[in-house]
Amino acid sequence: MRRTMGRSARMGLALAVAAACVALDQWTKALALGNLVPGRSMTLVPGVMDLLLVRNTGAAFSIGEGAGWVFVLVCLVVCAAVAVALWRARDVPVPLVVCAGLVMGGGVGNLIDRVTRGWVCDFFATTFVDFAVFNVADIFVCTGVGLGIVLTLVWDARRAREGEAKDGRAARSVARGDTEGTGGRSAADRLRGKGGGRRG
Repeated sequence: MRRTMGRSARMGLALAVAAACVALDQWTKALALGNLVPGRSMTLVPGVMDLLLVRNTGAAFSIGEGAGWVFVLVCLVVCAAVAVALWRARDVPVPLVVCAGLVMGGGVGNLIDRVTRGWVCDFFATTFVDFAVFNVADIFVCTGVGLGIVLTLVWDARRAREGEAKDGRAARSVARGDTEGTGGRSAADRLRGKGGGRRG
């Protein structure tokens, strides 16, 4: 996960991922609206998942029913915050850029529903466990957030290890009086020289 991208490249990738997520989300919702009857379930995977059309006026997984316009504002703020963070960051691994695109795409997918219909089209209903009905956009958001947290922790840990390794190499260089490529001055001499000018 060490590969990083320039500012313009990572913004382009994030927007491309977001656009693909929106397209897939809206396509699946169109299929659900055209083929499912509200209140009547259809088996997708026996014992695991049914298709059940639900009009959700809340947030992801039907949380906060009836507060749709509040979630419109929240979605706009979150998407703007993610975009600004990507633009301002100096070093972001490609997988994290993809996660950001997933979050933005999922958020915009549900945002389109709220603005155009006043409710979100949900249709995935688990049967092996009692869980809220959800859609593809919800999957993108949760995957982006969850995977992004894990990748950030891994990335931070790796940078910490690399920093410690670099400090260790510098310390070993000082200990053995490494003079390679320094014009005859040892690493210890260079470090002492940073402490001040000549005496006497």
